[in-house]
Amino acid sequence: MKHQPGDLRDGIADALRSRVPRRADRPDFRQAAVLLPLYQSEAGPHLILTKRTEEVPTHKGQIAFPGGGFEEEDADLLITAIRETREEIGLDPGDVEILGSLDDTVTVTSRHVVRPFVGFVPHPYTYHLDPFEIERLIHLPILPLFAGAPFREETWERDGQPVIVYFYEYEGDTVWGLTARILKQFVEAVGKPLRERGLVSPTS
Repeated sequence: MKHQPGDLRDGIADALRSRVPRRADRPDFRQAAVLLPLYQSEAGPHLILTKRTEEVPTHKGQIAFPGGGFEEEDADLLITAIRETREEIGLDPGDVEILGSLDDTVTVTSRHVVRPFVGFVPHPYTYHLDPFEIERLIHLPILPLFAGAPFREETWERDGQPVIVYFYEYEGDTVWGLTARILKQFVEAVGKPLRERGLVSPTS
């Protein structure tokens, strides 16, 4: 049975609505937000990630979701995510349909609490990248992840404690650290409900 693009979008939205995202109470950490832009093409559903340039002051050359730190003029963290996404990749706020949010993710190294939002965006679409911040976009197919494509794990030591760091490889790019944690959380939050509804299968 062939499913329509709206089936998957609605399935992801339903899965996100059915759970209560965990919120982190860390007043000593800066608040931040990212957007997981999701689109459907003939090749299946994809998430858009960015590869940062070597010019930015932090996280040079790393793979990330568009987003950034909360500013005083932002009404809330959703506004932060949408504003930063527009600044980084030129995605118009009116072209984003927010499907829900994920759990707050704490990063101790940079002392941020990051709130991820999932948004459905048009495809095809003309993006305008900030040349200082963004080198290029990565269009990541997500059906392999829903079907069980594995994340690689390494145990690192941080402040004398073991910490699991996740990695996901795609066409020569490595998604790791905070971005991989958010990606893994997204897959875990929506993958099982989508499989139960028959919208994806272990052989997708």
